[in-house]
Amino acid sequence: MAVLEYLANGLVFSSIIILASIGLSLVYSIARFANFAHGDTLTVGAYGAFVGFALIGDVGPTVLGLPGGFYIAVAVGAAVAAVVAVVTQRLVYDALEIGAIGLLITSIGVAFVYRALVILGFGTGSLRYAVPAQRPIPALVPIGIRITTQEVAIVVVALVLVVGLHLLLRYTLLGRMMRATADNADLAQVTGIRTAQITRWTWVIGAGLAGVGGVFLGLYNQVEPRMGFNILLVVFAAVILGGIGSVYGAMIGGFLIGMIDQLTPLLGDLGIPIGTEYSYAIAFVIMVLVLLVRPTGIAGGDPG
Repeated sequence: MAVLEYLANGLVFSSIIILASIGLSLVYSIARFANFAHGDTLTVGAYGAFVGFALIGDVGPTVLGLPGGFYIAVAVGAAVAAVVAVVTQRLVYDALEIGAIGLLITSIGVAFVYRALVILGFGTGSLRYAVPAQRPIPALVPIGIRITTQEVAIVVVALVLVVGLHLLLRYTLLGRMMRATADNADLAQVTGIRTAQITRWTWVIGAGLAGVGGVFLGLYNQVEPRMGFNILLVVFAAVILGGIGSVYGAMIGGFLIGMIDQLTPLLGDLGIPIGTEYSYAIAFVIMVLVLLVRPTGIAGGDPG
């Protein structure tokens, strides 16, 4: 019974990590640097949704335990994260010609700025979305799964976004141009693709997905200034495990890392003295073991 509950929790947490991982991998595949401000982009999205939901309120029908206004607030959070990321890209990253390492270090500073602004506006305490508290779905409790319809909503929305991104990348002109730019930006530019615009769209999509991930992380736990930073290394582990720069690899890596994190309590149930505080360490050890066998990651080499 406990296994089923751990699997259910793993599916919910994995959905959040997948959204964050896809955004990070997308940006890396085009901008070619590891954006350490990505975790705090999640935080920006979470607070954007918090403000949006406070203004919108409980409007519309309730779907999967969440009022219609909350889904609008999710879109607001994604939009705020995207706008902040694009403005940062235009004013900071594009203005600097310092190479990948320089941009990486700059992104660390950007993360501190994001966090400072959040603390300035909302303080250092934690917040919760004004959504009704729920009990586990009664039909699932007898089989050992204690999951709420709100957590089901996280999985469903994440699945819709992942499928939507897949369709965009594979079957739209924008998606084909994004994949071409990720493959070889110089060649893409020679063939007439406006790579600057494609880069901008990549930031919009990647940060937007991160913003949604941040909203759901806040719904799953709570909204606080360090929430995105606290899972940043887990997101990087997922991206590296899947194959950095590969969107589909990020999906696989995010799923595996999220499941590993939530399944760690099983070790204690089996009599192995390893608590949940070691879940991230176990995830990193598994990542290293996979990389020893496949250095490019699970889906390395596929920019799609």
